[in-house]
Amino acid sequence: MTADDGERQPGLAALLSSEEFSLHQAIGGWRGFAESVAPGLVFVVAFLVWGGFRVPVIASVATVVVLVVARLVGRTPITQALSGVVGVALGAVWAWRAGDAGEYFLPGLWINAAWAAGVLLTMVVRWPLVGVVVALLRGGGMAWRKVPAAMRRYQWGTALLAGMFVLRLLVQVPLYLADRVAVLGTAKLAMGLPLTALTLWAIWFLVRTVERPEEPEAPLPPTR
Repeated sequence: MTADDGERQPGLAALLSSEEFSLHQAIGGWRGFAESVAPGLVFVVAFLVWGGFRVPVIASVATVVVLVVARLVGRTPITQALSGVVGVALGAVWAWRAGDAGEYFLPGLWINAAWAAGVLLTMVVRWPLVGVVVALLRGGGMAWRKVPAAMRRYQWGTALLAGMFVLRLLVQVPLYLADRVAVLGTAKLAMGLPLTALTLWAIWFLVRTVERPEEPEAPLPPTR
């Protein structure tokens, strides 16, 4: 699942299907962590040093390009590096067109809002996203929807996921509106991968002991 503002996110599916929580996996490994943080960190540092929007945008885009090229040269999978390209590209285009460094963060805010709405919708229709993901990976079908205890756990787990997106919006939107670019960039870094890893741990802790009800077997066709 890619669940942040265009940044790579830890594998929610893989983590929720594991018997033990792995922080290393949650942050995508140390290289994945560095690749996730680097473009935003470079943007903030460039803004503090040079100001404006051109140098920070160019520096951020160049960082992503270097990360992708490094993986290509090393013949390692580029999926992780590429997953951050979309968010950086959207932010770069937005900031360049507006001529404002603060606009670099606007696409991410919209993406967080879309994820928050989508995740909350799965709760309203009683198909909580966390439950669906866990069921698909662990097997056992969707029989858990008829078990009140399981439904409650998965609803709460999904609420934690939605809460992560909502919290980002509550903190970052006022900073965006106040044009606090450096503070917003710092908040975005802190509420990116570190917050995601913490949220995934909380979800994993909540749902790890949910039993896996079996789907009823289909009746055999009558024999003649």
